[in-house]
Amino acid sequence: MKLESLQDLLVHELKDLYSAENQLVKALPKMAKAATNEQLRAGFEEHLAQTKNHVTRLEEIAETLGCKLAGHRCKAMEGLIEEGSELISEDAEDVIRDAALIGAAQRVEHYEIAAYGTARAIAECLGYGDTVRLLNETLDEERATDEKLTELAETSVNVEAADLVAAE
Repeated sequence: MKLESLQDLLVHELKDLYSAENQLVKALPKMAKAATNEQLRAGFEEHLAQTKNHVTRLEEIAETLGCKLAGHRCKAMEGLIEEGSELISEDAEDVIRDAALIGAAQRVEHYEIAAYGTARAIAECLGYGDTVRLLNETLDEERATDEKLTELAETSVNVEAADLVAAE
């Protein structure tokens, strides 16, 4: 795809997000299954439902803009998911794996926050109010997920992981 205009760039960003979110729909159940902390597992399951809604929002945006989002592969998300998969297969104590899963999930969230922020800024510049609103809804949810992961790490999982080391 040749990027000749800001509109072209917006479509490119939306395609990247669409691919990223669809990859995440497939990865989150594996992360949930690997998590031993119940709150973390529930968080992954909740975010799976949100992620499916993110895909739907992107499809709604594509329909409004008259563009197709299929046919692109987000290599960044592919790499982030691959790293998460490697962590799942590591020989580790359960609580340490949970801490690692939180880190992997936060890297995903930070990528999505950056990508949605970029797309929203472009849509805003182009005057696409409905698109801005939908992108902002998802951006808010991604930020909230990141905050929940931080809270879970700081108040539970990382504390338990530190206690594991102290007990040895």
